[in-house]
Amino acid sequence: MANAPVQRMSQLMAKTLRDDPADAEVLSHKLLVRAGYVRRTAAGMWSWLPLGKKVLANVERIVREEMDAIGAQEVLLPALLPREPYDATGRWDEYGQELFRLKDRKGGDYLLGPTHEEIFTLLVKDQCTSYKDLPVILYQIQTKFRDEARPRAGILRGREFQMKDSYSFDLADEGLAHSYALHREAYQKIFTRLGLDYRICAATAGAMGGSESEEFLAPAAAGEDTFADCPNCDFAANTEAMTYALKPVDAEGVPAPEDIPTPDTPTIETLAASLGVPASATLKNLLVKVDGEIVAVGVPGDREVDLDKVEAHFAPAVVEMVTEADFAGRPDLVRGYVGPQGLPKVKYVADPRVAPGTAWITGANKADTHARNVVAGRDFEVDAYLDVVVVQDGDPCPKCGTGIELDRAIEIGHIFQLGRKYTDALKLDVLGQNGKPVRVTMGSYGVGVSRAVAALAEQTADDKGLCWPKEIAPADVHVVAAGKARQTELALDISDKLAAAGVRVLVDDRAGVSPGVKFTDSELIGVPTILVAGRRAAEGVVELKDRRTGEREELPVDEAIARLTA
Repeated sequence: MANAPVQRMSQLMAKTLRDDPADAEVLSHKLLVRAGYVRRTAAGMWSWLPLGKKVLANVERIVREEMDAIGAQEVLLPALLPREPYDATGRWDEYGQELFRLKDRKGGDYLLGPTHEEIFTLLVKDQCTSYKDLPVILYQIQTKFRDEARPRAGILRGREFQMKDSYSFDLADEGLAHSYALHREAYQKIFTRLGLDYRICAATAGAMGGSESEEFLAPAAAGEDTFADCPNCDFAANTEAMTYALKPVDAEGVPAPEDIPTPDTPTIETLAASLGVPASATLKNLLVKVDGEIVAVGVPGDREVDLDKVEAHFAPAVVEMVTEADFAGRPDLVRGYVGPQGLPKVKYVADPRVAPGTAWITGANKADTHARNVVAGRDFEVDAYLDVVVVQDGDPCPKCGTGIELDRAIEIGHIFQLGRKYTDALKLDVLGQNGKPVRVTMGSYGVGVSRAVAALAEQTADDKGLCWPKEIAPADVHVVAAGKARQTELALDISDKLAAAGVRVLVDDRAGVSPGVKFTDSELIGVPTILVAGRRAAEGVVELKDRRTGEREELPVDEAIARLTA
């Protein structure tokens, strides 16, 4: 085993802090700064200090090993990219304000890459000309850029971040499915080796496009994603991807619609109270503008509209709420009393719960008036059914019907079957076996490398500080010299012997620092094993402590070294 250099804290370019940073909102932000792993450079931009860089490199190493194991080949593409390929796919505009755009001195348009589908497609187009050149999987680990409106949560939501992005290129859909399965299995191995608790969840493709898409989510209170988990079966999905089956009902026997006076009931709450009915019996109709055109969105009155889902459906169109000015320009739309029956010149989309045959109390398109017995499919038509409600705890699992449970999570990976969206736009063909051009099909797969560091901190930290899994930690052993010269001498001797055996050692040899501060720092920094050269150093006895469990044991020096090098 090769010698591992000893990292001495007396020489380490990092300072621990006793107090949380004033702007820190989540646990990983607080601890990574306090333990000397990262420092803020500007809003959403972070510098990785020596300990943090070691942890980041360990994540990268595991990602590389598992990507190489499936036959992927590592490359490195520019982060500064030309506009033209992104124009060809429409993403120059689709990304909106999240894209960092800039001009060079000649006036040419460029961007800082948020992801590299276009550039990898062009690379393969340049390098691969025959069916014999495929399949191929390429990947890189690189800094990505997104102009977040509100960077927050430390390295969890920054304006630049480390990411592994890989891309598969296949001749046929069957090949794409195989490449997708390879990545899915590789990601399971990566996140298991990292020591992360994670879920594989059905997801939406968003601006990436394509068909099948799954997210790897790490449950954590600091997560910005909400996912649904079924306690009875293996179903799990990001709430943005939750679907509800359309279940038409028989409306025979439902009387004709009837207008009822309902003054001063412009909200669902006031309407339900006035009529003595549950909110679920009413139909809420939210008006939005899609690229300036008014669209009505219908959902049961006891549910809220998930605007993210509405925006995702209509993307890349811009979705906005209607304003007073919009109502002023449309006297046929009565604010607070809009109903889908006879709604003029307005597209009507609805949640699947507004199924054909269901009867509702809804606006009558007259001031101070609602209508009852308004039946979907009889009295109004739905132009499109969309899953647009905010998912709630207890909603039925789409797979088995059991009430689902909601939890927060951090997205750590995402895999997409893109199909031919990018190869069509950029005309990536190779010659097939019959000598005719074949349009290549493509997959895209991402791992949030820096996000994984934050997710691990969130999941494994305790009330004393960070608590890294062994394979990720910046060292295998944190040797602490309690303070006296004899203790420091022993600590350095033990450190050298461990390093000679290939053990990665961080040794606290700082002079003038109290034992209490050193012990506190060792728990804050979070190396899995702590070895203390303390009060019994003169007897050749040291203490071993398991950082995760807190278990302590006193051992002779030789026995401690033998155990740590076994």
